[in-house]
Amino acid sequence: MAKKALALLAHRGPDFCGIVQKKDLFFAHQRLSIIDMHSRSNQPLFHEKTLLSFNGEIYNFKELKDELKDEFNFKTQSDGEVIIAAYLKWGVDFVNHLRGMFAIALLDNETLYLFRDRLGKKPLFYLHNKAFIFASEIKALIPFLQKVEMDEDALLSYLSFLAPTPPFTFFKDIKKLAAGEYLTFKNNHIEVKRYFDLLDSTPNLITDKDEAVYILENLLDESIKIRLNADVPTASLLSGGIDSATLNAYALKNGINLQTYTLGYKEYAKYDERKNAKESAKLLGVENKEISISQNDFLDASDRVLQTLDEPLNDPAAVPLYLLFENIKKDGIKVVLSGEGSDELFLGYRQYFEFLDIQSFSKLKNKNWLKRYFHSNFSINREWEYYKRIFDDTLLFRTSGENFTDLQKNLLLKRNIKDNHSLHYLKSYRERFENSLHTDESIWYSYIDLNLFQAEHFLTKLDRVSMAHSIESRTPFLDHKLASAIFSIDPKLRYKDGVTKSLLKSIVAPHISEKIILRRKKGFSNPYMEYLVQSKRISLIKEVNQKSALFKKEALDAYIQKTSSGGFKQHIWGLYVLSVWLKRQFF
Repeated sequence: MAKKALALLAHRGPDFCGIVQKKDLFFAHQRLSIIDMHSRSNQPLFHEKTLLSFNGEIYNFKELKDELKDEFNFKTQSDGEVIIAAYLKWGVDFVNHLRGMFAIALLDNETLYLFRDRLGKKPLFYLHNKAFIFASEIKALIPFLQKVEMDEDALLSYLSFLAPTPPFTFFKDIKKLAAGEYLTFKNNHIEVKRYFDLLDSTPNLITDKDEAVYILENLLDESIKIRLNADVPTASLLSGGIDSATLNAYALKNGINLQTYTLGYKEYAKYDERKNAKESAKLLGVENKEISISQNDFLDASDRVLQTLDEPLNDPAAVPLYLLFENIKKDGIKVVLSGEGSDELFLGYRQYFEFLDIQSFSKLKNKNWLKRYFHSNFSINREWEYYKRIFDDTLLFRTSGENFTDLQKNLLLKRNIKDNHSLHYLKSYRERFENSLHTDESIWYSYIDLNLFQAEHFLTKLDRVSMAHSIESRTPFLDHKLASAIFSIDPKLRYKDGVTKSLLKSIVAPHISEKIILRRKKGFSNPYMEYLVQSKRISLIKEVNQKSALFKKEALDAYIQKTSSGGFKQHIWGLYVLSVWLKRQFF
């Protein structure tokens, strides 16, 4: 059974399959060769009593290797061997010396360690029943479940925040490590600890804007430069925005002209950025390839994509992104740079500024009348909810990915959901923030978004759809040194002028055309709701609800009817994705 489960992960590493099998041990690895293509670097790697399987890239492995060369006899040019050497020198603290993205499994005698990278770029799931089993994707763990049951916390946190929050997955008993966590398994006992937290950064170390721009520019340049290192063809995504333009501009600055790719829609050109990307490519001086998809392409791929994701993930961009990577693979590309994390670090969402404005109402001395008014005049709209929270003195910002509010869930689900129930899933994060030295709420916005909206939503999507085509995606903005530096500057430097990505725009001004910098943010939008309605696939939501009886029929009908006016689109897509999963698993 273990070998069959391993075969389900072949897409993550089609270049070599390595297995170490002994009594009570099955340790295996599907390799995607990026650095040191030689067979000597195939995994699992072992040294004396230490066994390693790791997914990802350690960008500072050469520096670490040089530091450790007098204490370890290196036999490969791989970053994996450096992990073993670092562990032998520093123990579990070795992880603090790594710069990169990784999911690491390290077996030392009878003790197993699992590490997920600091910002959650690489996934790690585990299951503990008769045995302890771990994998990079849920699909390899499902065969070991005694029974498939839906996890209630996964469902409720998914409805609230677009993806299940750690440690939950939709499969009861299958758990996931959160970003910056590591797990120890010894004597049949599991212990999970946190080894990294952005909030450990000292606040207000940098208060001068010019100094902040200088420091961050050097870190950004370094972050992009080290992620250009690969022994295989590398490319970059290109939208019309500042993030992807920055990656390509700095690649050029480091002497590398990347092939770029842009996605468009045949029936709905208004959604894509081909025009802007074409102009950006010309201004930057890079080659750009346009990939165009149709409604049929989207619909035909959607079932494959939702199967690839293993569990519900409410991001309709997963489908077009999957098709984009499918086309990139045809060109022989194995590494792609992408701009995730920039919005969360540099305050690129306009709503951050709106929340800061609403937050100011918390200082009103006489709020009781407004509190009574809002409670007496219920509205399903988000704005009502936000002001109610302020007047109730409860947490306002609950991630940029907040979807169904607790009151919306209470109206929809056939169960009682108390107001503020979703705070249960944010509790550990909020407690860490309140116990830290950081006090500016904008730091909270970035912190919770990086841990949930990015790590469990965007990065989950990016990992699954890129690795489905055996492509490694790299995200230079999500370098832990860059992120920690941003958490160390005066938060007001990010928002005091009311301009989104103000600091980033100052950093890249010498390298990017003003046309790109001043261009209005568009985002990776797509006509998913038009496709869903025109194909009549939206009817699946009602069909599955008749069998699952999860939702109140009238409330569900009301949400679906709102599609005609373009309202609650992400709510409905989330319900559709959930329905597809429920039908596949139970009906």
